[in-house]
Amino acid sequence: MPIVGITCYVEPVTRGDWVDQLSVVLPAMYVRHVERAGGVAVVLPPRVDLDPASVEAAASDVLGAVDALVIAGGADIESSRYGAAPDLTAQAARRDRDEWELALARVSRARRTPTLGVCRGMQIMAVETGGTLEQHVPDRTSTTVHSPAIGEFAWHPVTTVAGTRVAAILGDGAHEVPTYHHQAVLTHPGFVPAAWHADGTLEAMEDDGEPFRLAVQWHPEAGEDNRLFAALVRAASL
Repeated sequence: MPIVGITCYVEPVTRGDWVDQLSVVLPAMYVRHVERAGGVAVVLPPRVDLDPASVEAAASDVLGAVDALVIAGGADIESSRYGAAPDLTAQAARRDRDEWELALARVSRARRTPTLGVCRGMQIMAVETGGTLEQHVPDRTSTTVHSPAIGEFAWHPVTTVAGTRVAAILGDGAHEVPTYHHQAVLTHPGFVPAAWHADGTLEAMEDDGEPFRLAVQWHPEAGEDNRLFAALVRAASL
């Protein structure tokens, strides 16, 4: 069975008598989708023990041991990574994840590892190639349709771009997807648009020169539709 690495957090967690124990944290939904697709999920915590010069070598070692990569959702990327000042709405920087996931994105691209980016993961993949982000989508749209309630997934339609791999997986036309984000990709060198929201927000992108290197702004792990994960696992089997 293909081995799929999934990025995650390292942060304090309280469980019973154990208070603020530093733990590896990932929503189990990711693991369940990989398993449903016939893969074996392994979690790839950020390497906080390494200096920046060593992170890329560690990423190369890790990607040599897996067949595919999921860059998971999470907090905002530090805006300095794409040459911008932080917006007032920006979340606290998670430099450990930024450093680790940018290295994984860079090395996975070089190795042609089948890769799926989810929400923050899509933004990581864009920034890694020199792209930029829109730091607060509601400033442009005047709505909170992409994230209407704190800590709750919402649903909205996205429309796939005909001829893309995303459209081949999900079908042409509109699809209801689970969403939770306030930032979005603005520029994305090396990627082509693969889905849009009606308000002009880019909802998916892909590298059309690679067998499987794509990303979605929504959260497929939060729904029942397993097709993106199944496609990833199939690509990892080749």
